[in-house]
Amino acid sequence: MQHEVSTHVTLLARLADGNDRVAWQDFHTRYAELIRGFARRRGLQEADAEDVVQDVLLSLSKAMAGFEYDPARGKFRSYLKTVTQHAIFRRFSQNPAAAALSQVGSVADPGSGGSDAETAWEAEWREYHMREAWRTVSSEFNDSDLRAFQRYAVAGEAVGDVASSLGLSVDAVYQAKSRILRRLGAVIATQVEAEG
Repeated sequence: MQHEVSTHVTLLARLADGNDRVAWQDFHTRYAELIRGFARRRGLQEADAEDVVQDVLLSLSKAMAGFEYDPARGKFRSYLKTVTQHAIFRRFSQNPAAAALSQVGSVADPGSGGSDAETAWEAEWREYHMREAWRTVSSEFNDSDLRAFQRYAVAGEAVGDVASSLGLSVDAVYQAKSRILRRLGAVIATQVEAEG
């Protein structure tokens, strides 16, 4: 687990260097969908959400010069949320038509940390971690277990139907669900700890 934590800290240190293009690509790979998804949850259209991703990367590239990660000062995820909220606010300010009328008031003050923004960020953060964990977990289990999990645990199909169509016992479907859920939980816990 310590290796993963140091990997996150190492990425932030590499970003602070400013000249490490691979670090920025890694950062983009790791966080672009999170930022984009949060922007969409806040009411932006896809093109504007993509612009927010670029705005966040630009803001971070300016702020990261000489950056030293200090978990005692706060979590990186909180900092990223704040930078993203400011980018969304700027996007709304530049293009008020980019948002539904109901969204305009909720982003009027990006620093307010309103409950709508917090709820949207937390929901997107959970989905981000689930997507990342699923990438890891899906490479660790056989296709039969993965299909059983997707159909039974995710899609909610009846366990007997899933077992019958996949040629598995009902117990095998239950076991696949249990093993995969346990592994997802472990991977997500490691990811959350690594984020600081």
